[in-house]
Amino acid sequence: MCYEVVCIRLAAMTTASTDSTASAASTATTSSRSSHSARSSLDAAATAAVARSRPRGRLDWRLRFAALSLIWGFSFLLIKVGTDGYAPFQITLGRLVFGTAVLAAAMLVKRERLPRGLRTWGHLAVAAFLLNALPFSLFAYSELTIPSTLAGICNATSPLWGMALSLVALAEDRPTRVRVAGLGIGFLGVLTVLGAWQGFHGLDVTGTAMALLASLSYPIGWIYVRRTLAGSSASHLSLTGAQLLLATVQLAVVTPLFTSLPTRLPVVPLLAIVALGALGTGLAVLLQYGLVAEVGPTTAQMVTYFIPVIATAAGVAVLGESLAWSTPVGAVIVLAGAALTQVKRRA
Repeated sequence: MCYEVVCIRLAAMTTASTDSTASAASTATTSSRSSHSARSSLDAAATAAVARSRPRGRLDWRLRFAALSLIWGFSFLLIKVGTDGYAPFQITLGRLVFGTAVLAAAMLVKRERLPRGLRTWGHLAVAAFLLNALPFSLFAYSELTIPSTLAGICNATSPLWGMALSLVALAEDRPTRVRVAGLGIGFLGVLTVLGAWQGFHGLDVTGTAMALLASLSYPIGWIYVRRTLAGSSASHLSLTGAQLLLATVQLAVVTPLFTSLPTRLPVVPLLAIVALGALGTGLAVLLQYGLVAEVGPTTAQMVTYFIPVIATAAGVAVLGESLAWSTPVGAVIVLAGAALTQVKRRA
């Protein structure tokens, strides 16, 4: 899925692994007790878990959900503003630097350690490329020639790519008629957004292809993470922090090869990059992790359907980007199709 969904599912994956271990330990300990005592113990544990997940002073999850939707929705506007003063690779490198700094600070506060093991770091390096370095760079390059509204809508196609890829790569993810129908409806929405009936007139093919390729990179990365890191004992925060660190190193190596140092430092584009990294990549990950822990991955994943709406509204209202009727109509069709692809088979 798109980066936000990948983060949500990685958090859910880590939480599920921890919960499974705790559940197994609880079962082994109480197997000799009566069923009534076991139920009482489990109820007490569940109550304690809920109490821990909702510390005093924390904002209501709906407010955090809204904040996360706004942050990720405005990310495409921030990328567009950043391109006014800096090269795409510089935007991506800055985004990763500030995002990594936020997660590093969070790890220090929570006394989290980076994951161990050469094998884990090797898998994280691949994940960093597929989930951060590549798609972030492609979106930055795409917005040199396409509006931020179109980039945001292209990002919403990630669940469609994920559905199509999972049918091939994940044997346990069997298709249903509803999900296949959602796949078809979603790509029909993509054609509507792109104006296929008029021969894609006025569309920058290269920029649009880059944005779609970026959205495709996310589910490829998610499938790779699911196959290689699902059993990791490291926390979500530790894995994500290490992943962003590796992506930062990758961009630090690549950026000097394709760009030169800027002769000037425009303030507004620079602030946009700082916000993109610190808020859109760093703080947003911490927000969504808290949401997954409190309301579960299914509810947290709903943020995906607000992002293109906010991205479109921000592009039109703030940047004055033009909006043909086919863009919002196609976006609604894409989101409807994406929602159908997430419908699970009944047990």
